[in-house]
Amino acid sequence: MSEPLTPALPVTFRPGRTRAVLLTVGVAMFAALSAVALMLERLGPGERVSFVFTAALFLGVLVMLSRPKVVADSEGVTVVNITRTRRLAWAEILRVNLRPGDPWVFLDLSDGTSLPALGIQPGIAREAAIRDARALRALADSRGTGAETA
Repeated sequence: MSEPLTPALPVTFRPGRTRAVLLTVGVAMFAALSAVALMLERLGPGERVSFVFTAALFLGVLVMLSRPKVVADSEGVTVVNITRTRRLAWAEILRVNLRPGDPWVFLDLSDGTSLPALGIQPGIAREAAIRDARALRALADSRGTGAETA
């Protein structure tokens, strides 16, 4: 197996196919529910608004689910998960893990904790996730303390 190439910085890792599916389904469901609200003649104004509100709520949830990404730059890594964002210096990342069966990458941190990085997930793009995990691991090894402490 060849050594992974270290990508040029800054680089963003994101589950592109998953994001595309989530956003497409969200927009389609919003359009369909809004169209139903407008086409049903027996609905009152409040009921129509509730249909559109429900559609907007559904779209909002899918937009939140499509949010995860991992952004690496010269100073460190920003992990954007569904509802939280965390900035890490390279020295804080000891290891980048994507083991068989893991739903996403886990970052082992210098404080003894592990941080899930949902921006790299093998779901419907396994090869891309493995490639991205290797690239992030190569960056962490070359810029952080992972190589000295592991």
